[in-house]
Amino acid sequence: MNRLLYTLLFHLGLPLVAVRLALRARKASAYASRIGERFSFDLPPLKPGGIWVHAVSVGESIAAAPMIRELMTRHPDLPITITCMTPTGSERIQAMFGGAEYQGRVQHCYLGYDLPWVAARFLDRAQPRLAVIMETELWPNHINQCAKRGIPVALANARLSERSARGYARFSRLTAPMLAQMSLIAAQTPVEAARFISLGAREACVEVTGSIKFDLTIDPALLERAHALRTEWAALERPLWIAASTHEGEDEQIITAHRRLLQQWPDALLILVPRHPERFNAVFEQIKAAGLQVQRRSTDELVTAEHQVLLGDTMGELLFLYALADVAFVGGSLVANGGHNLLEPAALSKPVLSGPHLFNFLEIANQLREAGALLEVSNADQLAQQVAQLWRTPQQADAMRASGLSVMRANQGALQRLLAGLERCLKAG
Repeated sequence: MNRLLYTLLFHLGLPLVAVRLALRARKASAYASRIGERFSFDLPPLKPGGIWVHAVSVGESIAAAPMIRELMTRHPDLPITITCMTPTGSERIQAMFGGAEYQGRVQHCYLGYDLPWVAARFLDRAQPRLAVIMETELWPNHINQCAKRGIPVALANARLSERSARGYARFSRLTAPMLAQMSLIAAQTPVEAARFISLGAREACVEVTGSIKFDLTIDPALLERAHALRTEWAALERPLWIAASTHEGEDEQIITAHRRLLQQWPDALLILVPRHPERFNAVFEQIKAAGLQVQRRSTDELVTAEHQVLLGDTMGELLFLYALADVAFVGGSLVANGGHNLLEPAALSKPVLSGPHLFNFLEIANQLREAGALLEVSNADQLAQQVAQLWRTPQQADAMRASGLSVMRANQGALQRLLAGLERCLKAG
């Protein structure tokens, strides 16, 4: 398939896109709003001539934040346009960059669908000097429209699993020309860099910079707030664990594991944080149906001794909720979703657990596993056993904490390497 055929099929598939939006809107009403932006209509006022950063959803937005702030410091005269594709990503962007200090400097909208006329309309409005795409959100028509205008395109924090590479290879007539138009591919690992080159990226434009997620810094005030809240809950001595970014099919296993832990530790507290807001109510009902006493974080009411579960049903608080816990399980991994960011709890000095499905974070998982900072489980029984083991043996938990921090420190510096590449692109653009 070449780009012409891809574009034709995309146009023919627009009715299916509309159906998909409607179905999503039934679960999350925000999908029914701002439809015009998805076709580059009804865009907010955009100052032209700056840097465009695309982060598809929440995780990529959080990963991009330090890079964006550094770009703002280095180029105070350039506006930053941040785009995403999901309501949750939009909420996170607005939470991070909606403050008064960012007014007039950071602008935000949805990125339109990957059709030539949609991409052209957006680029004619934004007129960026540089386009920065986070991780692997590759859109042939947007990239081609940038190339036609002489706009350098950088793929930042680029990752490409073996499975994804096989998928791209099946459409080489579409993929190879697109990758050849990229000005910079800042890959996380040498293996991923080689995959991009084998698919058609120019070798001179591919660099191994590492993962900028290792450059996460923790504000000491966050830890102080977490300690203060546990004190307010009278929960400093309670065994407390978190299961974060969970997906459908995982929550039942988490709840089962927690019920087993309660048999040994009747005062144990679980913080359960579903990945997607549209599932908050359903998971709340699951917890109640299991006979557990649950408090919702969104109510801002105290967790008391009678509560066995805190449902993390707020946005933008994941790091804070991690900071509250003694042990952290990272979801999207007991089901075949590929996992989520293991480094956030590691940076907060938490022993990290996950399921076996980590294909989106293989290199990071390997490093944490080899250092002894990650334990993997396959079901509710194993999860309960490992959490119990860490509570029973503080020495093991302490060793995992130290190992996780050691891995973080050993891999830092990716952000500065990435920024150096972006500076070269800006000068060349």
